Amino acid sequence: MPGVKVQGEWSFDDAYRRFKKQVDRNLIVTEARQRRFFEPKTEIRKKQKISTKKKILKKMYIIRRYESRL
Repeated sequence: MPGVKVQGEWSFDDAYRRFKKQVDRNLIVTEARQRRFFEPKTEIRKKQKISTKKKILKKMYIIRRYESRL
């Protein structure tokens, strides 16, 4: 759970900025948006397929880029 302890020299804006960074890193907002609406199992499977394809394409791109330098 994100939290920020404010030190003496920090302003409210600095503390708030640090807190927002922690929330973004922990993906709290995105998870809350995902849980807002019910998703059927088919939607979840479609998203997983799309993400695996993206990962594979990214790996292939990196490998091809590396091999072209050789």
